[in-house]
Amino acid sequence: MLRLESIAQNLPHGGDRRHVLFASASPLAIPRMGGAGAVSSLWAEVPFAPRGYWSDWLGDDGAGPDDSAAPKPVVAKTTRFVILAEIANFVPLRRHLGAPRADCLVLDVADRVGAMLADARMAVVGRNMVEVAFEGDARHELDAVLAGIAALFEQPVSLDGEPHRIDLLLGAAHAPVGVGDDVRLAEEAEEALRLARAEGRPVVRDIVADAPAFDRVTLVSDLSKAIERGELFLQYQPKLHLRQQKICSVEALVRWQHPKRGLILPGDFIETAEQAQLIGPISLWTLEQAIADQKLLAAQGHDVLVFVNISGQLLGDAPFVARACQLLSDAGCRIGIEITETSVIRDPKTAIKHLKLFADLGISIAIDDYGAGLSSLAYLKRLPARELKIDKMFVLQLTSSNRDPLIVRSTIDLAHALDMEVTAEGVETPAALALLSVMGCDMAQGFLISRPIALGALCSFLDEERHEAVAAASRSGALNRPASFWKSV
Repeated sequence: MLRLESIAQNLPHGGDRRHVLFASASPLAIPRMGGAGAVSSLWAEVPFAPRGYWSDWLGDDGAGPDDSAAPKPVVAKTTRFVILAEIANFVPLRRHLGAPRADCLVLDVADRVGAMLADARMAVVGRNMVEVAFEGDARHELDAVLAGIAALFEQPVSLDGEPHRIDLLLGAAHAPVGVGDDVRLAEEAEEALRLARAEGRPVVRDIVADAPAFDRVTLVSDLSKAIERGELFLQYQPKLHLRQQKICSVEALVRWQHPKRGLILPGDFIETAEQAQLIGPISLWTLEQAIADQKLLAAQGHDVLVFVNISGQLLGDAPFVARACQLLSDAGCRIGIEITETSVIRDPKTAIKHLKLFADLGISIAIDDYGAGLSSLAYLKRLPARELKIDKMFVLQLTSSNRDPLIVRSTIDLAHALDMEVTAEGVETPAALALLSVMGCDMAQGFLISRPIALGALCSFLDEERHEAVAAASRSGALNRPASFWKSV
């Protein structure tokens, strides 16, 4: 019988590579290699199996590997690394090579780095910038990779038969698996790159050691004025429906652009807002902004469902619930709410009563971060929820862990038994997407599909249907097998 970990281990790494388009926060026109036309600025290199791979693995009869052999142990990595490599001399190279050829330089960089790091996930995130993401066990592994990338470009590179120097600036960040979210890690890498530009050398930031120490009193004072000053804004992360292969909904994520401290992510101010009784005004502002943005999306032909996170503290606040229900009732647009699995524990009776008020208005309710808390199944079956979101801690190592696939599969079955659809958070690799699709997961959300992006970028993302390349990956390769093949998974 085929085992989940067997499939995960045997999903191809290496071999021929193909560029696959997915989301970008700031679309740019970059010509396709070897052809005309323009595409978005963000590409990912998805590993495809070398010729003969599947026949070697499945055998001539397609029966799969011999399970009589002892399974190979899978050791999960403990640390996540992100590197941003920027072409520092892009402008002079563009003058010499011309814009069309210069716009392909990032692909040249990605190809060379990808050849050195077969297991890394690579994406072009700007006209002159490549992102490299991988996992390891210690900081010295990141240092070795940075040194290796620098060595790749010490000598001039042949571009169309002519030698040219490509000067790279390197900024990197690392964090233990499960510490900080994907956005935070990317933001730290961007800050490292900013410092690398100023210092002219590679810079590495530790998401734990370099975390800013916010003075709570000052933070509360600034946060109370953030709404009236217009410092809060929303970004949206799309969710891909795996069977329908379309973007079915998006999650609204609040951000705070502090005038002195720069971008502050929710993890650094939401808890403070709850303690200072500021979470109510922030949540109402978020609802109002999401309603306005959803109407704008619908007017442009993208009537997607927009989910807004509601703090568990507010589920027991009758005035807030009444105001939120009035806003949603008057809006007449597609808005849903997300709550954490533990949000009803404080006062289950009141929380469930208030959630039913939302449900009676036709508001979709999603249970967020499922598995990260200690909620009871007795509460879960009483919640009027239509969607269950599996916490990313179980998805990030889906293809490198023996236990996580079993947990995810059982959670999917549980949710379906309760008539809920399932969303997997933290989907970053084609292998994870393929495995989730095989397991029967309904939707996927994560950096593979798109980072959280501004409304304008979201409109472009939907207009250009950039999710289709990711959806195609879920249909190709390992998934194109007869149903009988997967029944033993």
